[in-house]
Amino acid sequence: MKTTLVLPDDLLLEAKTLAARRKTTLKAIIESALRRELRPASDRDNPDPARFELGPFGILRIRKVPGSPTITSAQIRAVQDALDNEELHRVAHPERS
Repeated sequence: MKTTLVLPDDLLLEAKTLAARRKTTLKAIIESALRRELRPASDRDNPDPARFELGPFGILRIRKVPGSPTITSAQIRAVQDALDNEELHRVAHPERS
């Protein structure tokens, strides 16, 4: 069946680039992405069901261990900032590393 899709230019360019890298067609890339999106969440690959679960949008997430503390976005940002500062210091002062 033929149909027409109106896609943002940047998305189409990315899809065409991916198709070229994979030595396949744009049609195959779009078909694969659409089939993957339409597949029921229960059919999606879960490499380790003991460690991961499917979230509400069908995306794998780390399974919360009962009794473990909740991690907030602020805590994650603090860790990211600390790592960024450490990397910046390492790059700025290579002789001290």
